[in-house]
Amino acid sequence: MRLILFYLLILLCLPFTNTAQSKLGDVASIYVTTSNLDSSLSFYEKLGFTKKAANEYPVPWVQVSDGSLLVTMRKDNTPYIGLTYYMSDPESLVATLEKDSIVFIQKPKAGDFIQRYLFKTPEGFNIVLSNNPGGFVQPAGPTLLTMKPADYTDPEKYPNKLCGAFGEFAYPVSNLAASLRFWKKLGFTVKSEMKSPYPHAILSDGLMIIGLHQATHFNYPAITYFGIKTADRISQLKKNGLQSFTEMGGKTNVILQTWEGQHFFIFSLGM
Repeated sequence: MRLILFYLLILLCLPFTNTAQSKLGDVASIYVTTSNLDSSLSFYEKLGFTKKAANEYPVPWVQVSDGSLLVTMRKDNTPYIGLTYYMSDPESLVATLEKDSIVFIQKPKAGDFIQRYLFKTPEGFNIVLSNNPGGFVQPAGPTLLTMKPADYTDPEKYPNKLCGAFGEFAYPVSNLAASLRFWKKLGFTVKSEMKSPYPHAILSDGLMIIGLHQATHFNYPAITYFGIKTADRISQLKKNGLQSFTEMGGKTNVILQTWEGQHFFIFSLGM
């Protein structure tokens, strides 16, 4: 419970921030693979997401959003979780980042319809820069960083009425200082940094919010939501057919794992 309240204190102290242009692209999406696209789509719909786009080319994929967060799912039997940024000209950006010692471990082949450039953070987290094949749009809804503090306690102001307000894409790191240096190269700004009860920082590039946690209580990336009346929201999620909840510091602070391996933290705002 102490850790949950710590997250809350950090987020409540952050200033109201307008969305800005990201160095990495025009659209930011959490990207996952799934062996069963229909089942994954159904799961996210039960979490308050709606289908925004889909296609069968070059492989089956679907995009969902809850108004503030975009998630792209590709049919693929190889497990994968990461961030993808979409833009009109990734090649120019790649050249710029390479001059700043960013090493790309995968680049597109000649003739590829989707131009994907993959690199990893020091901890091995996947980030892809890709051309926008058309129609991909950044959600305009508020996050916990951009909401007015007065709206934190009004669930009707949450774009996602079931999960709450998107707070961060949390990721564990072994050395916060080194990770911060890396993410700053990518155009992220530190919004808050704390040393107690463990080193932790919240960063944003205007499109995505990243939480870097030098901690041991989780070892996977997690989409994190905050809100009030969490017990009611969890009850509704269970009524929707979701059952894989694990408590983290109480019944109103839970972990939910999607069947393809993505984790959600659904935390309470307030005591």
